[in-house]
Amino acid sequence: MDRTTPPSPDVERPVDAQSAERAARWASTMAGHRIDGVALAHADSWAATGSREVIDRVAREDAEAEHLATHATRAIGAGDRVREEEPDPFRTCFERDRDRILHASAFRRLAGKTQVFVFPDDHQRTRLTHALEVAQIARSVASALGLNVALAEAIALGHDCGHGPGGHASEDAFGIYLDEGYDHAVWGADETLIPLNLCSETLDGIRNHSWSRPAPGTPEGEVVSWADRIAYVCHDFEDAVASGVVSTSTLPALVADRCGLTRSSQLGAFVRGMVEAAAQTGRIGMINPTAEALAEFRRFNYENVYLRPESRAQADAVISVLRALVEHYAGNPQAMPESFMAERGGREDSLRAAVAWVSGMTDRFACDRAVELLGWPEDRLPRGIDV
Repeated sequence: MDRTTPPSPDVERPVDAQSAERAARWASTMAGHRIDGVALAHADSWAATGSREVIDRVAREDAEAEHLATHATRAIGAGDRVREEEPDPFRTCFERDRDRILHASAFRRLAGKTQVFVFPDDHQRTRLTHALEVAQIARSVASALGLNVALAEAIALGHDCGHGPGGHASEDAFGIYLDEGYDHAVWGADETLIPLNLCSETLDGIRNHSWSRPAPGTPEGEVVSWADRIAYVCHDFEDAVASGVVSTSTLPALVADRCGLTRSSQLGAFVRGMVEAAAQTGRIGMINPTAEALAEFRRFNYENVYLRPESRAQADAVISVLRALVEHYAGNPQAMPESFMAERGGREDSLRAAVAWVSGMTDRFACDRAVELLGWPEDRLPRGIDV
C-alpha cells in the first residue's frame, strides 16, 4: 500500500475504533467555535446578516398592516386568548400558535393515527403527514393571495388534532356517548388543543375547517378548508394507487384531462385554480372547471377507496374496539392516568373523560389496550394492525 494514502476506515480499523473517533469528533463540536465573543456552528462559518438590525414583533406587525391583503387577518400583540399572556418580543401571536401546535403531544400522536389505511406502511400517509401537506398547500395559497401565512399554517397543522384512532370511524364510535356528537374539528378546537391557549382565530379555523361546518371567520381559515380537501383527495388517491386499490387508468376523464395523473400536476392545478379565482373575483374559492374536477375526484375516491367493502370492514372493526375501550374506562376511571384526570380538572363525568382518553390514543396503542385489558381477539382487530 502507498504509505501516502490513508487506510480505509471501514476496512483497516475495527468498528469500535471508528465509533470512538466519530464520538470524539462529535463531542468536540459541543461548544461550537468561538470567534469575537460569539459561538459559531462551524470552524469556517461566514454567514452574517449584513447589518445589526433586529426586526422585532412590532415591526413585523407594522409590515403586516401595510402589506397584507385588505381582509387578511392581522396579528396584534399577544392575540385574543382565553388566558391573557404577555406578547412575545419576536414572534407574532399566530407564529406562537403554530409553534405550540408543532410541539404539542397531540400533534405528535397524529403520526400514529389513520389517514386511510390503519397502521400505514412506511410510505402511506398518516394524519401527521396529511397535516404537513395541508400546511404546505395553505402556505402556497395564502402567500400568493397576501394573507397571513402564519395563521394559515397554524390552522392547517392543528386542524386534525381532534381525530381519534382509526380515522373518521372514531367519530361514529364516540358520537353515541356525547349529547352533541363527536366532530373531530370541534373536539380538536374545544377539547384537545385547549391547554395550548391558542388565539380565537386559530381555534375558529380548526373548529370550522370541515365543509359541513359554518364558514370560518377568517380568509386564512377558508384557505385551509380548501387546502385540506385538495391534500387528501390527491394523496389518498396516490396511496390507493401504490396499494393496488385503484389505478391511474380508472381516474375519471374530467380529472385526468384537467389535472393530470400525478400528484404534482393535480396539486398544481388545484392551487392555480384557487389563485385564479381570487384574481378574477377577489373571493377565496376555485374557478369552476377546476372545482368540478376536484368534486369529481373526491366522488371517485369515496366510491372506490373510502367506501369499498374492505374500508367498511376496517371501520366496523375500529368502532368495535373503540367503544369497548370507552366503556371499559368509563366503568374503571381509575385506570386512566392520574395526570390526565388532573389536567381535565375533574370537571366532567367518567364517560366524557373516557372518550377524551381513548380519542387521544394512536391506532396501535388503542389496539394494544384492547388486547391487554379486554382480551380482544387479534383476528377482530382492524386489518393492518400487527399486535
